[in-house]
Amino acid sequence: MLRVAVFVLISIVLAVLSRKSLRDPHVHGFYRFFAFESTLVVVLLVAPEWFHGAWSPRQILSWVLLLGSATLPAHGFYLLHTVGAPRGGVEDTTTLVTSGVYRYIRHPLYCSLLLGIWGAFLKRPSQFAGAVAVAGSLFTVATAKVEERENLKKFGADYQTYRSRTKMFVPFIA
Repeated sequence: MLRVAVFVLISIVLAVLSRKSLRDPHVHGFYRFFAFESTLVVVLLVAPEWFHGAWSPRQILSWVLLLGSATLPAHGFYLLHTVGAPRGGVEDTTTLVTSGVYRYIRHPLYCSLLLGIWGAFLKRPSQFAGAVAVAGSLFTVATAKVEERENLKKFGADYQTYRSRTKMFVPFIA
């Protein structure tokens, strides 16, 4: 019952924060909302098993993914804020960020979501959690693709060049 209450409360907060995006499926925030919701569902599903079998290979892999999920956004948000010269929030950068982790991947924040959802899934794999993780991954990819379209409009040829020399989520893999 507590997990349901947590889900409802966090979902309300996410919906309020995403209310503008939820009205327009042509913006990346629309799909990002559902990626966040999927991640939340998986985390809450596996929460009772979070620390069971702490030294099993599956749990160690889970922690590695979750650690990556925690470090990427810290670095990514820092770069967006300091290099991206945002007008207001980091969503409205005025400069294309191509340094740090952005030198290798275009979407470290969405990569973080992917690492997080699969790291959480590995805590207690099940068919339902797997289905939600796949859905969350698809929403994350859709978010990145829509954001790329937005970035092409915003940064033009510079973004196209950047896109041609970087990977979407995983560096050095075609």
